[in-house]
Amino acid sequence: MASTTKARSTKTVRKSRSVATKSTGIRPQSAKAKGRKLQQAVRDSILDYFPTLEADDVRSTSMGAGGEDVQLSPAARKLFPYSVECKNLAKIAVFNYYEQSRTNAGNYEPLVVIKQNRSKPLAVVDLDHFMNLVRSSK
Repeated sequence: MASTTKARSTKTVRKSRSVATKSTGIRPQSAKAKGRKLQQAVRDSILDYFPTLEADDVRSTSMGAGGEDVQLSPAARKLFPYSVECKNLAKIAVFNYYEQSRTNAGNYEPLVVIKQNRSKPLAVVDLDHFMNLVRSSK
């Protein structure tokens, strides 16, 4: 009996390492740059709202490093007792919810409370409003 299998191609298809990921459509290098930019903006915001802090008191961590995205010195932690995790994504439904809240807010500050299964509810507010809350609580 003759074999019915086809001969395999000897060509190797190589994928480029800088190819965009399927889920986001953005190259990993670009995604890291977006995240780094957000971390630096949060760092700068903390330093702006607390002028007694020095640049070394608030640092943006390198991409891929474990732990907090914005590291705080003990002096900074006294003024800003939060652990910061930054996510800069193309589309998060929370922004749609925040826009709806903003549209309905009138003269009030928009607030979105989100919750997923088996998790605590989270409050979402504008970063400037949040920083004003932190500063006024001290």
